Amino acid sequence: MIQRWRNSDILLLGGSAGSFKIIFQAVKGFSSELNKTVIIIIHRKPNFFSEIEKLFTDNIRMKFREISDKDHIDTNTVYIAPPNYHTLIEKEGFFSLDVSDAVWYSKPSIDVTFENAAEIYKDRCTAILFSGANQDGAEGLLKLRNSGALTIVQNPDDAEMAVMPNSAISINAAEYILRTTEIFELLSI
Repeated sequence: MIQRWRNSDILLLGGSAGSFKIIFQAVKGFSSELNKTVIIIIHRKPNFFSEIEKLFTDNIRMKFREISDKDHIDTNTVYIAPPNYHTLIEKEGFFSLDVSDAVWYSKPSIDVTFENAAEIYKDRCTAILFSGANQDGAEGLLKLRNSGALTIVQNPDDAEMAVMPNSAISINAAEYILRTTEIFELLSI
């Protein structure tokens, strides 16, 4: 598991209700020289002002930005999926934003980004699914696992909302089920 994490070019962090603080804490610990691209997909309300971007920018060591259509994907940068769009990754190393219907009542959808990343990154990807109140992310995590990615789910006992991690576990999408402290330990290696 450690070697596969080290060999990953990209880290995908997905979650919904109850996941923000944990994702923020994980990203806050990253060195500015992580040598990976980090993409955060959390369910966000459309047309709702948020201080998320400022909180990340002021408290992490890596570059941070909300994804815009056709942004180049850079290493040592943390990206967050914008509300009201699905985030896709193009083979040429750019993001694209999609306006199609919500998936599991969510836009951005974790499944959409995870499934797309599976096609592009295959075994050069680590994906972690955290707390959430619906099944979004489970199918995408399974596709990532089947493509050779390292797939991890937050232990449902640690999750504020266990539906999302349990959904991934029930379809065998998680290669590893880790407690929150174990996730932090892995990401600090």
